[in-house]
Amino acid sequence: MNMSAPFYLLIALSFCLGAVPAIAAPAKTTNDVAPGRTRWPMFRGGPSLQGIADGRLPNKPVLLWKYTTGGPVKSSAAIDHGKVYIGSDDGHLHAILLTNGLPSWKHKTEGPIESSPLVLDGTVHVGSTDGLHYALDADKGTLRWKAKTEDKILGSPNWVTSPDGKDRWVLFGSYDYNLYCLNAKDGKTNWVFPTENYINGSPTVIGGKTVFGGCDAMLHVINLADGKREKAIEAGAYIAGSAAGGDGKVYVGHYENEFICVDLEAGKVAWKYSDRAFPYFSSPAITSDRVIFGGRDKRLHCVSRKEGKPIWTFSTRGKVDSSPVVIGDKVVVGSEDGLLYIVSLADGKELWSYEIGQGVNSSPAIVDGKIIVGADDGIVYAFGEKPAKK
Repeated sequence: MNMSAPFYLLIALSFCLGAVPAIAAPAKTTNDVAPGRTRWPMFRGGPSLQGIADGRLPNKPVLLWKYTTGGPVKSSAAIDHGKVYIGSDDGHLHAILLTNGLPSWKHKTEGPIESSPLVLDGTVHVGSTDGLHYALDADKGTLRWKAKTEDKILGSPNWVTSPDGKDRWVLFGSYDYNLYCLNAKDGKTNWVFPTENYINGSPTVIGGKTVFGGCDAMLHVINLADGKREKAIEAGAYIAGSAAGGDGKVYVGHYENEFICVDLEAGKVAWKYSDRAFPYFSSPAITSDRVIFGGRDKRLHCVSRKEGKPIWTFSTRGKVDSSPVVIGDKVVVGSEDGLLYIVSLADGKELWSYEIGQGVNSSPAIVDGKIIVGADDGIVYAFGEKPAKK
């Protein structure tokens, strides 16, 4: 049944309301670790959140292993040094061996973990709905430090190298309305930026700035060096997802049936894509000429990166909150209809699907020809090349 935009706005009001704060100047930082064939160290693969994987996938992946947690898996995996790190609504961060799906360790928090972890310098960073950000030893799962916020953390952490090049900093938002920048080594606060409402997604890092949206319906452009705001750009509605960044622009969808491209230098919306009256929660993947994102209209959308003109749509039977990943000429995405899909980047035609049975709201992570994704049935799935017979 089609539902109108006002209906969704009523739902949105149950967790959002908004306004905005002040201004400062640019700073330069560097960020030198990118995803590779054997690592996917964070949500969307790297700090600009572009959702692009290296390598290739088999045309017909097979199920390699399953790992069962104690609750739905909305978190998306980080993969590094042969381990898969993923949160679950059972309150644990799970470390799983990539080769065979056997458990390595798990660390308990006091609430469900929807945040996707970040692996940085041998430490796994993740937020929990208990309001704490955890830094754990990647090999053993032991606690290195934790930092308290005043409300739940749903978005995934990001990272930068400090302007003087001496430290790594982690960035994450909280439902206490604040964006935090902490020293990755010991959790000491560098700065905190306050907004006027919940921060649901992950901040993107682009050109010495971090950019994020939230339930105040603004895109905030923050100088990474000092945490001062450079710009606040009206998005038009609540932003629940994360923006992808590249070439001075960011791309994100919002709650009122629009997907937008924002020119950061100009400080304004460059183009808008609007289709049916359903919101966008999915975070986009961006290629050199295309932007691909899911919608609550049960479709995967592909538009031109330059102008936002529609190229194709792919229909599923459930909302698409999962964030797609592009690998070569393929796009991988999950749906609430219980299926994991691979579609053609060229024309949006279905190439492969696997019926999990319960909703796939987790976003895929891809390394070395393997797809790792969680599902609402509490299971983490690995797909890849069919093993050769011995």
